Amino acid sequence: MAAVFDPGASSLRDAFREAHLDRSSTISANGIELAYQCFGDASRPAMLLVMGLGAQMIGWDDGLCDMLAARGYHVIRFDNRDAGRSISLRGTNVPNRFALIAAALRGRHLVVPYALRDMADDSIGLLDALGIERAHVVGASLGAAIAQEMAIHHPRRLSSLTSIMGMTGNMRMLRPRREALAVFFARAAPTEAAFIAGWRSTARVMRVGRFPDDEARDVHLARIAWLRGHNPDGKLRQFAAFLDSGNRGPALRTLTVRTLVVHGDVDPLVPLDAGREAAAVIPDARLHVIAGMGHALPMRFWPELVEVIAQHAR
Repeated sequence: MAAVFDPGASSLRDAFREAHLDRSSTISANGIELAYQCFGDASRPAMLLVMGLGAQMIGWDDGLCDMLAARGYHVIRFDNRDAGRSISLRGTNVPNRFALIAAALRGRHLVVPYALRDMADDSIGLLDALGIERAHVVGASLGAAIAQEMAIHHPRRLSSLTSIMGMTGNMRMLRPRREALAVFFARAAPTEAAFIAGWRSTARVMRVGRFPDDEARDVHLARIAWLRGHNPDGKLRQFAAFLDSGNRGPALRTLTVRTLVVHGDVDPLVPLDAGREAAAVIPDARLHVIAGMGHALPMRFWPELVEVIAQHAR
């Protein structure tokens, strides 16, 4: 295994880190190295934010983290394995996405580098490493699936669960729009310029509609993501873990963790019906639908998101 930042990292990346544009730290958790960052008072109740497929911790924007911390929480965001500055499992198998989907649809066994439960155990390992016994766990997209796995296998470690843009793993509910599929299957960007262009294109599709304030920041955020660690093979390994996890519905029916399901009504990747199913399956779960929200977390929706998450955690 090799860390995302290799000994031969470019001087540009070194300068990037020295300029404190990336304030994350690394810690050993579940036998691997994870990058993380904390916001707010460490004496307050912990809130762990879990990001989605191929996404870095900066998907939980600084401003959003600050708002959650201001509501009285010790907010922790981190890079999943195979993303950003956390460990990259280079040298392991890189699955073929089409073969993975075909096998999953046919119910065949998948050979994957690691499972979604391993990623959930990473999250628990991070809490262990930070000396945190229990946390409110908030997951978005693939992060919602990871958070669900945490609640299934480590229920006593969760004070509450918030599942955003998530699903149960029932593939029949996954009916993405054509444009969302197109950006998902786009080829990996070979250069920073191509990466930035792809970031902007993906953001437009996933947000659904015009969000001028967010669009004005896209190039800046894309550059930070590129410098922190672009890992397209890692994204495929995470996708394999998601498909391998199968339908969590039966296990979610036995969940004892207080759960909030948040979903946008125009999500182009994971339709609202998938969120409705998750809320129906999890005992006593509450569904909150955000009008106009797609498969992204634009600034326009932060006040509503923070309010429902904080109310649920309280």
